[in-house]
Amino acid sequence: MEEGSLVEYGSRRVIVTITAVVCALLQIIDTTIVNIALPTMQGSLGASLTEITWVITAYAIANVIVMPLTSWLGQQFGRRNYFAASIIIFTISSWLCGNAISITELIIFRFIQGIGGGALLVTAQTIITESYPPEKRAMAQAIYVLGVIVGPTLGPPLGGYITDNYSWPYIFYINIPVGVIAALLTLQFIRSPKYDEKVPVSNVDWLGIFLLIVAVGSLQFILEKGQEDDWFNSSLITTLSVVCFFGFYFFIWRELVYKHPVVELRVLRNKNLSIGSILSFVLGFGLFGSTFIIPLYTQTIMGWTAFQAGMLMIPSTVFTAIMMPFVGKWMERGVSFRLLIVSGMGIFFVYSMMAYHILTPSTGSDAFFWILVIRGIGLGLLSIPITTMSLSTLKGKEIGQGAALSGMLRQLGGSFGVALISTYLTRDNQAHRADLVSKLSVNSANVQQRVYELSSGFQSRGIAPNIAKKSALALMDRMVDVQATILSYMDVFLWIGIMFLVCIPFVILFVRESKNKIDIAHAMQE
Repeated sequence: MEEGSLVEYGSRRVIVTITAVVCALLQIIDTTIVNIALPTMQGSLGASLTEITWVITAYAIANVIVMPLTSWLGQQFGRRNYFAASIIIFTISSWLCGNAISITELIIFRFIQGIGGGALLVTAQTIITESYPPEKRAMAQAIYVLGVIVGPTLGPPLGGYITDNYSWPYIFYINIPVGVIAALLTLQFIRSPKYDEKVPVSNVDWLGIFLLIVAVGSLQFILEKGQEDDWFNSSLITTLSVVCFFGFYFFIWRELVYKHPVVELRVLRNKNLSIGSILSFVLGFGLFGSTFIIPLYTQTIMGWTAFQAGMLMIPSTVFTAIMMPFVGKWMERGVSFRLLIVSGMGIFFVYSMMAYHILTPSTGSDAFFWILVIRGIGLGLLSIPITTMSLSTLKGKEIGQGAALSGMLRQLGGSFGVALISTYLTRDNQAHRADLVSKLSVNSANVQQRVYELSSGFQSRGIAPNIAKKSALALMDRMVDVQATILSYMDVFLWIGIMFLVCIPFVILFVRESKNKIDIAHAMQE
């Protein structure tokens, strides 16, 4: 083994990989597992709807703030120590969340849990990448990406099962044994790189840290609460938008001119990383957006339970997992990033168009099955090439810095996706309803016939004629609501598909053909 190398072999590599993947899974699952238990927690803690949603928002804000700091914090404290400390913080705060007796306590403990969890995903990717030799890193990314894809899918059904069969604190308690084992394995097997150097306290970029917290925290709050507060009609959202803009402006300026930046933005000069980070944002938008919209549709329109809606996503995850080793092998043999990413985006476009065409109030799980299989294949072709390309030409501490930036952008892409889809659904639903209602004239023979048929149905059950007519009109109103909602979901799938289609020329123009074998040989010589 080359001196200073972090490459592992044999059983050590297996243990390091499993530890890192499990930690990444813990972080991702906890972003979605809580969603299903919100109504139960709301009743148990006597919280309002606005208060209980902060359980999600606090965790997300802490995650996004910590992610870009992970590389710097790893250098300050040593990667192994920082990773172990993050696992311990995550585990202890999980126990505190389960024991919270008020909504205020739960929100505080979720924020602390997010601080610990924010490091797990990014550091896990760095550890896995550096534990494999260059010629095996495509397969290493396949293993990592599998955890990223599986996490959002496992969260809702797992949360639903635990909430239905036990009680909501257990969605936090299940983290404890896993966290304890992961912390012990980290201290025993994870190694810190030799290039880690501490920055003296007097030279720490405190202003950069402050600006990052203000900018990213404001942005995440806007994305989480914008729809609820009607966006720029809210003075708070408007004020935070101004703060966010100037926070990012001065943060970028500070990091580019300061000698010891807390986030090394100069690493984005690497073309593969900069393009990969943009594509990571798009991937996060599509991954979290589609993971959000399908369960929401099946619960809102079809009346499924959250557990049933979560289980529906399993085929997509299974086929993504099936694709992983194939894509990893193709990349090892020199298949280009560009070809794989373009293929993945094309398949994701096909998936979106198929979903657009099959949505009805009676669409069954059989109709969704093949659509989700295609989604899984598309994600498999997209995820590994994007994550591998982002880090492929980075060396030493640049790998951690690049992983932090691409991880943050993937997370922000998911937040943008959920926020924009939620807003679009609300606004588009109102537009479709107004359009449908405008076509329901009381003088229309078809409308009169439909009202008569529905009224007759109610009267056949012994309901008085005047009440039957009112019931018929109310039922028609609900039918209009359902139809407007379906049209809105169709539009969302259409626009998601168009977004991926539009990205294909960008990939063709800016993603270079990978010469993996040549790059690997060069890296091995170094």
